[in-house]
Amino acid sequence: MPSLSAPTISVQNQAAPLRDILAILEAAGEITRLRLLALLAEAELTVSELVTILGQSQPRISRHLRLLVEAGVIERHREGAWAFFFLATTGEGAALARHIITHIRLDDEILTADRSRLAAVRQARADQAARYFAEHAPNWNRIRSLHIAENIVEDAIRSAIGAAPIHALLDLGTGTGRMLEMFAPLALRAIGIDQSPAMLNMARTHIERAGLRNVQLRQGDLYALPVERDGYDLVIIHQVLHYLDDPARAIREAARVLRPGGRLLIIDFAPHSLEFLREHHAHRRLGFARSEIEHILRDAQLNMITQQDLAPIHSHADHLTVSLWLARDQRLMSDAPLSTQEVA
Repeated sequence: MPSLSAPTISVQNQAAPLRDILAILEAAGEITRLRLLALLAEAELTVSELVTILGQSQPRISRHLRLLVEAGVIERHREGAWAFFFLATTGEGAALARHIITHIRLDDEILTADRSRLAAVRQARADQAARYFAEHAPNWNRIRSLHIAENIVEDAIRSAIGAAPIHALLDLGTGTGRMLEMFAPLALRAIGIDQSPAMLNMARTHIERAGLRNVQLRQGDLYALPVERDGYDLVIIHQVLHYLDDPARAIREAARVLRPGGRLLIIDFAPHSLEFLREHHAHRRLGFARSEIEHILRDAQLNMITQQDLAPIHSHADHLTVSLWLARDQRLMSDAPLSTQEVA
């Protein structure tokens, strides 16, 4: 006698057991939870922000969020004392949630009011980020003045990475989110990680202003990344290593999360003697020699692809050279186990 299996329903080229589809629909099938899905499709939001937007109590909002997380419709990540919620990116719950959202009228009166209050929350974030930037901009501008123009550095980064589509992008020490602004449009999904909640707030403002819906921001330790192993075909470490007490450890951790054949791009300063950067700007390392980074990359089982030095046109003792290193994971793509989606 043949064994019985649960019937399946196909959702955007994915198939799930009927009972799983029912659980997802039950989680989404309530007015407040539908409003939450529509909001979280627009932006990552905290419980307090959702309380402000929906005008409901914190326990009620938290209960709704818990049900949506359990159904796999939304995801949650911690950022210090805060928790951010966002629409799930993988799985049957994610596919069905996005399918539902696309069938909600954009001019619905309730959702229009929610989006208006969401705009006010975003503006409050932007104002906070602007105050932080105004406080720290003199320091950043002082350092920028010591090296070649930022647009030249960014052009070199674009040239190194190329314009081919990216499956998954990871930006370590994302700061203001500039690398995500530049390259998330090429990616199916992108994640930025930073230790500082203030910097993440600024990055979140920039990402939302750029209209990027495929980006997540997470607070995390660069020595113990809160992401999956073998998950990213491009990892960027932009002007971060000179702040770290153990740059080699951070590079090894970056290599750990690369997919087979994935690329790691490092942008940092060449060796210099500007001690004031250590004394007044928290730089632990005064740049990196080419041989040092290449040795670390080899130890991390990465092959160097290219290295480039961008020196100021008029070089002086107090000017900085920006260096780029692009390396590739030594494993062949065929060595990687196929994911469920890739098999399908």
